[in-house]
Amino acid sequence: MNRVLLLGGAGFIGYHLGHHLVERGNCQVTLVDNFFRSRRDEELDALLQSPAVDVVEGDLTKRSTFDQLGEAYDHVYALAAVVGVGYTEDMPEEVWRVNTAITLNTFEWLRESDVSRVLFASTSETYAGTVEELGAKVPTPEEVPLTITDITQPRFTYAVTKMLGEAGIAHYAEAYDFEQITVRFHNVYGPRMGFKHVIPQVVERFYEEENPFTVYGYGQTRAFCHIDDAVHGLEKAMHTPEAAGQTYHIGDDRDEITIETLIRYIGDLMEFDGEYEKGPSHAGSVSRRCPDVDRARNVFGYEPQVHWKEGVQDTVEWYADYYRAGREVFE
Repeated sequence: MNRVLLLGGAGFIGYHLGHHLVERGNCQVTLVDNFFRSRRDEELDALLQSPAVDVVEGDLTKRSTFDQLGEAYDHVYALAAVVGVGYTEDMPEEVWRVNTAITLNTFEWLRESDVSRVLFASTSETYAGTVEELGAKVPTPEEVPLTITDITQPRFTYAVTKMLGEAGIAHYAEAYDFEQITVRFHNVYGPRMGFKHVIPQVVERFYEEENPFTVYGYGQTRAFCHIDDAVHGLEKAMHTPEAAGQTYHIGDDRDEITIETLIRYIGDLMEFDGEYEKGPSHAGSVSRRCPDVDRARNVFGYEPQVHWKEGVQDTVEWYADYYRAGREVFE
């Protein structure tokens, strides 16, 4: 039975990965989180109360939280971070502080622990400037340089902390003899993703009956990746010996759509019959984003399955139910 550690296990990706691992069986999961982004509800409690899950509630910016962990794990998923454009705009100093502290504490704990393999969660934001300012090709492969175009732009605080992490995990793994994998997530979406991302924010605005409805960044394009595909990619990467020591793009390269297309589709799902108007793009937002996932395909057989329309409908329905029930799951 594999011993699995999920750092940030109650977050969006962590919750879905934990749920998947418990359903698959043959592992004991230690889930660590401070529950900052996700309050306890029936869905989360069902995971936390599973006999296959041990829960450690604590702040990973403090070294004392790591003292509550065991020393030996087969697989560690380093997912904990403050993420979301809304957070970078509202509190960039906290994004920098929290993510930097979590990263350093995690790596220092790894040097003293008996861990076989670690997966570090990074982001497409690390190379956003390379596409926008240096003309990197789209779909974009892992080999592109990482670029920050304006170090003072609040949006880039998240990217800077993930650049730090990508470098750190590579060097710590080499120095302290464990295997590491880095994955860069690309516009992963789905139920329980909070409200600091484009799809839930749009759903909220439709629910509040905004009319005319402003489409910010209407001409920008994105390739959205459903959470089920992302989770399967993580598991495949972790369980493939040949995957160690490299960086992989996890996303969906099949459909690159405009933000306007996305928003009008959500509007149709929510039966919006008002007017649309064009709005400006958010500061620091790239004009295009679509990953080249061929390395993941070739090394561990990653292949996205969920079509964006199917996944968006599933996500919109979850948030619509959330509002109708009057629940308060997220900050």
